[in-house]
Amino acid sequence: MKVIKSESIHPHLRKLLCFATSEKNVEREYELYIQSPVRELYGYDIKDEVVGCIGIEFPGPNRCEIKHIAVSPNHRDEGIGSKMISFIKDKHSLSFVSAETDIDAVNFYRNCGFKITSLGEKYPGVERFQCILESK
Repeated sequence: MKVIKSESIHPHLRKLLCFATSEKNVEREYELYIQSPVRELYGYDIKDEVVGCIGIEFPGPNRCEIKHIAVSPNHRDEGIGSKMISFIKDKHSLSFVSAETDIDAVNFYRNCGFKITSLGEKYPGVERFQCILESK
């Protein structure tokens, strides 16, 4: 995996980020990764093609929040998402990882060992979930 700091967003990366945020927010979110000292964006490559990405923010020492995580549809169910989470945990010696998600990704986080708590209907008709992974 590699940290992404390019000023311009690669088309494959743009498409991945669109899975994790709305298309209208991609440019703004990417810009935050490039400029913010507390955010990092990583790409997961297979044969020089970015097929996964994970964007994180550091609210404090040994802690991060997953802001965005996405895997190309033709590479899902290959363990790439969990590999990206393991990578950031190891690279940054994290003892606490959190994420907020919708119902579609709850099982992914649960399968990665996260504890899941419903946040209720945060937006009209949309239940959100807090996902927490703590190391002992």
